[in-house]
Amino acid sequence: MSATPNANGHAGYNKTKLFILSVVALATAGIGFSIRGDLGGALQSHFFDPIDKLHSAEMTASVLGIVFMGFAVAIAIGSPLLDYLGMGRLLGLSSLCFVAGNLVVIFADSLTGALPVFWVVWIGMAIIGVAQGLVETVINPLAATLYPDDKTHKLNVLHAWWPGGIIIGGLVSLALGYWGFGWQARLAVVLLPAVAFGFMVIGTKFPPTERVAAGVSATAMFKELRRPLFIVLWLSMFLTAAAELAPGQWVDIALTRTVGMKGIVLLIYVSGLMFLMRHFAGKLAHKLSPIGLLWFSCLLASAGLLLLSVANSPITGLLAATVWGVGVCYMWPTMLASASERFPRGGALLIGLMGTAGNLSIKFVLPWMGNIFDETKIRAAGGAAAFKALTGDRLNEVLGIAAQTSFRVVAVLPAILLAVFGGIWLYDKSRGGYKAEIIVFGAKS
Repeated sequence: MSATPNANGHAGYNKTKLFILSVVALATAGIGFSIRGDLGGALQSHFFDPIDKLHSAEMTASVLGIVFMGFAVAIAIGSPLLDYLGMGRLLGLSSLCFVAGNLVVIFADSLTGALPVFWVVWIGMAIIGVAQGLVETVINPLAATLYPDDKTHKLNVLHAWWPGGIIIGGLVSLALGYWGFGWQARLAVVLLPAVAFGFMVIGTKFPPTERVAAGVSATAMFKELRRPLFIVLWLSMFLTAAAELAPGQWVDIALTRTVGMKGIVLLIYVSGLMFLMRHFAGKLAHKLSPIGLLWFSCLLASAGLLLLSVANSPITGLLAATVWGVGVCYMWPTMLASASERFPRGGALLIGLMGTAGNLSIKFVLPWMGNIFDETKIRAAGGAAAFKALTGDRLNEVLGIAAQTSFRVVAVLPAILLAVFGGIWLYDKSRGGYKAEIIVFGAKS
């Protein structure tokens, strides 16, 4: 395939290849997310129930949550250094971290000589998080650079492959489980696309970021951090990410016990909705504006989480998951696009900080959900001793109550943003409507 000029007028960059590489890297992260969500119960029973059954859900949530801390740290460090370290190097390192992190978790029982198994699994998950963070560090500013006039649409299309990866990972995990494969074999599936995109990086030429191509200095980039509206968007990212990703990683432990079907099936269904709908984000954002799209997203996400907290059958679970899925569909990529379109001089730094906020949020929200789950199950059972004695239908009933409570509490988070995004939407309208800022390439600042 011949090289074509990129959006900034520089020849020699194959936009199609770069976009496909970004898609494969992000799909790898989605595949891993889905499989870990499906294996939450298996990890809990294999590693943590033997250690402390009363608090095993919180322990499981902690190791699942550390993925997002590793993600956040990688973005926070990698984003301001992206122009110096290079996109290709960081994507190659991401591939290696995906392989190393998953192998550590798979062989955790054999690596417990110096550390307890909890910490071995924790370290493996943290390395996986670094891998995911490096992917986001590169692909978001890369897409913004390749398509500066169409960021909201292209970032949504790119991020359609996050749920696309979730679908692939979920279906493969279900199939392998049906055929009798253990959790280790299912987790090893992630190694295949990780190695694939690592090889794709070799020999690929990457463009400078939009900020560098425009001649915007690093000093000017850091000055964008002081813009009040960016601070508002950055803080809002904590809540939008919590509404989308924390419930998604909690489906196996929670929903499986309340709706009478495997939670991963609902996650696959929701991901299918997201995959399709993200391809139409450009038209919706043009009609509503990106901030208007976010307002409606928060409304539906909050309603969907409330419905998930009372769903008690496959039908009600499917309905609740539909409302929640439509709500969270556009949140992550549209938040990134809003920051990039409003503050293009902020370059990779501002996009990266948005991702950092989102992942720090999950790091704390997942253990919080786990703690709510554990406290509620003990209270519903009538005490710790009573819970330990539960079996059969009564145990499932108590665990169902705990799951519903955890979803109900998280529903508050996107509801808070209705006032925030509503205010920004009205402010934009008072100034003649939303307008993306375009920087002139080659202009020094």
